[in-house]
Amino acid sequence: MQQPALPLQPGQACMNVMNNTVVVTQPGGSGNSLLLIGKDKLQFRSWTSHICSCFNDCTSCILGTMCLPILLCRVSNRLNECALITCCAAGGFMALRTKLRTMGGIKGSICSDCFMTTCCGPCAACQMSREMDSMGL
Repeated sequence: MQQPALPLQPGQACMNVMNNTVVVTQPGGSGNSLLLIGKDKLQFRSWTSHICSCFNDCTSCILGTMCLPILLCRVSNRLNECALITCCAAGGFMALRTKLRTMGGIKGSICSDCFMTTCCGPCAACQMSREMDSMGL
């Protein structure tokens, strides 16, 4: 017995997996973060710059090496988060990287975000700044 279809509310997504059709609508979103390729597989992209490409953007490189907290505050503001999240919340830096990666549809995992922000903090912050530049944030 088939259930009657419920009407969608604004901002809800409708997925019809049987026909391999996906419709995702969010108010104000660009709608190009996720890409459906093949059968029920989401494809994600790589970062636009390597973790060690700090010299591609001298401003973030200098801030990342000389005054990391200022760069992290700038990154937080550009992601519409509290500027003090990286100072006051344990895992705040990792959460920002995960948010940016998710927003941009970038390959990775929370584990890799944790490793990069813990072991390569200045380089990770610079990479995030360059990525936001390329995304237009």
